Amino acid sequence: MWPQEFTWFFAIFHHEFRKGNLIAFEVLMMLAFAHLFGFYNPKQLADFLGIPHQKFYAELKNWSVYHLKKMLVRFMMKQAVEHLKPVLQKSAATQSRAGMTLSIDNSVIDRFGKLLRCTWSWFSGRHHDVVRGQDLLGIVLTINHIAFPLHLLFCPKQGRYNTNKADLFIFMLSRLKTAFALEGIDITNIPLTMDSWFVSQPLRIRLHHLGFTKIIIAGKSHYTFTIDKKKQTASAWKKELMLNDPTGLLQSRFCKEIVDK
Repeated sequence: MWPQEFTWFFAIFHHEFRKGNLIAFEVLMMLAFAHLFGFYNPKQLADFLGIPHQKFYAELKNWSVYHLKKMLVRFMMKQAVEHLKPVLQKSAATQSRAGMTLSIDNSVIDRFGKLLRCTWSWFSGRHHDVVRGQDLLGIVLTINHIAFPLHLLFCPKQGRYNTNKADLFIFMLSRLKTAFALEGIDITNIPLTMDSWFVSQPLRIRLHHLGFTKIIIAGKSHYTFTIDKKKQTASAWKKELMLNDPTGLLQSRFCKEIVDK
C-alpha cells in the first residue's frame, strides 16, 4: 500500500509543481517523515545522519511557505476529487446516502513556547477559559464516512490587515470553490455545517453570494429566528415546527440533531 501511495504523491508533485525545486521538496519530505522517528527540526535529523545541518537549511531556502501551503491544499483536494466524482455521477438518492458535507470549525492549540509565531490569547472550548495558543480554522469534506481535510489556516490577531475568522472562512471557501471548479466539480451543492460561532446574518449573505445556500448551523436554544414575520427563540420554534419524515441520510442526521437539541 505504501509504495502505491508514495508513487501517487510524487506523481502529483511532478505534474502540479514542475517549476519547484525537486531537491528542496525531497528535503522537506524527509523532514516530514523524520517526525515519525522523533526528529522535529533539520538539525536533529542532520546530527542523527551525521551530515552538516547547513546543507538542509541551504536547500530549504529555495522552498517558500507559499509553495508549501499550495502543495498541501492541492494534495488534500486531489484525494477528495477522487472520491467525489464517482458519487456525483450517480443519482440524488445515492448522493444523499453518501452524506456529503463541508464541515467548518476552529480549534485552539494551547502553547507554552515563547518564540512561536501566531500565538495569542484565545477562548478554548476544551479548557472553558482563555488560553495562549494558536487558533486553527479548518474545512473538512465528509463523504461515505471518510473525512478529507481540505484547507487549514492560522487565525491571526496581528498583521497588515484587521482580519477575522469570517473573512478567512470566505477566503478559504472561495479558493476551494475555484480549485474544485477546475476539476469540474461544483462544491456549492454540498451542504455546509458549522457551529454556533458562525451564526451571523452578514456571513449568511456572503455565503449566498458565493453560491452556498445549504447551510446547517448547530445553534443554541436561546437564539432567535424570524419565520413568516414571527420572531421567537429556537426552543419555542422547536415546539411549533412539524418536521417531515427524512428521506435521506443527511436529512435524517439533521432532523435527529434538532430533536436532540
